[in-house]
Formats: sequence, C-alpha cells, structure tokens
Amino acid sequence: MRIIRDYKYVDPKDRGASAAIGNFDGVHLGHRSVIDLARSKAVDLNCPLGVMTFEPHPRQYFAPLSPAFRLMNAEARAHRLEKLGVERLYELNFNAALSGLPAEDFAKHVIVQGFGLRHVVVGADFYFGKGRGGNAGTLEELGAQMGFGVTVAPLIADAQGEFSSTSIRQALSDGKPEDAARMLGHLHRIEGPVISGDQRGRDLGYPTANLAIDGLHPPKFGVYAVLVDVLEGPHKGHYHGAASIGLRPTFGGNHPNLEVYIFDFSGDIYGIDISVALVGYQRVELKFDNLAALIDQIDKDCVESRRILAAHT
Repeated sequence: MRIIRDYKYVDPKDRGASAAIGNFDGVHLGHRSVIDLARSKAVDLNCPLGVMTFEPHPRQYFAPLSPAFRLMNAEARAHRLEKLGVERLYELNFNAALSGLPAEDFAKHVIVQGFGLRHVVVGADFYFGKGRGGNAGTLEELGAQMGFGVTVAPLIADAQGEFSSTSIRQALSDGKPEDAARMLGHLHRIEGPVISGDQRGRDLGYPTANLAIDGLHPPKFGVYAVLVDVLEGPHKGHYHGAASIGLRPTFGGNHPNLEVYIFDFSGDIYGIDISVALVGYQRVELKFDNLAALIDQIDKDCVESRRILAAHT
C-alpha cells in the first residue's frame, strides 16, 4: 500500500483511484461497507482501490484539549486498511489550509485536480468542506458537474444498534471488548512501540512490555486477556498474554498506560512495534497492601487469561 500525504504533488501512478472518504477511526464494519463499495467500483473501472482520510483527525484538530477519543492511531489505521487490500492511502494533513477549503474547492482541488479520483464513496452522514458546508448530496452534485462518480453508502446496523465509533468507545468504556469486536469486525487493538517502564514487573517475575495510550480512548481500566503481535524484528510473531490498562494503583500516582505480560516469551523488544488485541475483560484495577498479594493475584490473572484465550481460539 502506498501512502500519499500531499494532494498538490501526486505521482501519476497514484491518481485515478476509486476511493472511500472518511476518518475511519476504528475501521469498523460500517467503514468496511464503504470501502467494499469503493472496491467494487475499482474492479468495474480497473483502477486502484483507495481510501482518503485525514491526520490529525478533524475533531482533534479543532478541539486539541478535549478528552482523548481515538480508537486507533494513524499507524494502526494504516495497518488495518492495508489488510483490507487498500492500495492507495491518501492521508491528508488536516491543517488550516485544508480545513478552510469550501466544499466546492475541496472537490475541485483535492478530488479532481489533486488525485484525479474516478469514483468516491462516502457514508450517508458524510460532511466536508469549510464549516461542514457540504454533505453527501452536495458531493453527488459536484461529482456530476466535475466528472467523478459518487456512491453514498447507507449506515450499517444490527439488532443491537448502529455500528459507529461512538458505540464502540462506549463498549470499551464498559469493559466489553467482545461488543466492540462485534461492531468492529475485528478485535480492538492498541499498537505502538514498546517503551521503557519502571521495570517492576521484572522484579515480580512478570516482565511486561509497556505501550503508551496517549491520544487514544482509554478502555475500562483493569486486566484483560490479550493476543499480542510483535510486528518486526527477530521476535516477530503471534503470542498470548495478560495485560493491565490503567494507573497501577499499588505503586501510586502513575500515568495511564498498557502493560502486557507475554506468555512463554523471552527477548528484548524495547522500541519494537507491537499490537495488543483485547479479547476479554477480567477484573478492575486493585490496590494491594503488599507485593506478595499482588504476585498471587497476577498468578490468578494469568491462569484466567489462558482459559479465556483457549476458549477464544
């Protein structure tokens, strides 16, 4: 998959795609329905399948001090889109210039002159252009005028409600990763480089790999059964583990992060990108009076994680 970030300087081979447009936070089943429609048009037109999205997320750009809300960072989103067969990722820098383009200028300068898109697909709730001045209907009108096709995808739901990033955030806040996975169509993952921690886990007999969760919507704090993918390096592969997300209250006054103990693993993965998938929520964070009690609980957590993961696979 090729990633293109500037619509003013585009290699000819990156033009002419059929592209889905949106933020695609989480790349849930509703997003995948939009991408699949773009894929169908790409086959019909014999052109690349593309996705156009924005970085940072417009909500993050306009309200940088608001609580963290993203389900995935840009790298995790790109990994997921690549797995779905996207060939061109148009990851536009969302800045003052881009956000200031009226809807008609966005269609003219970005869609037509910049990327030369042959067809675009958006969700029924799509808005674009300065002040959200354009919607899906506006895009259909502009497509007819400027010579690119437009498909408006219906919103997707099941008996339990609409598939949306908001609903997925709520499921994660409630400690229900299974419900989040139902709407996502895949396990919710937290990805990033392994960072240095306090190395307390090593002293407890449970060395952990630590990931930052800054900028991401925090799942319910507590212990989870997880699947772990080491994405690069000599230890690249798939593993099982138990993870704790939260503040580590036994040790007091910490910044939230994710710590994962990878079962049956030995190796140095500091600085290596890993992906941690939440399979099942086990318990809330607890504060222990002494290390012996903490170690006893970790022993039990690992047994329970292994049981959950055996049932999952």
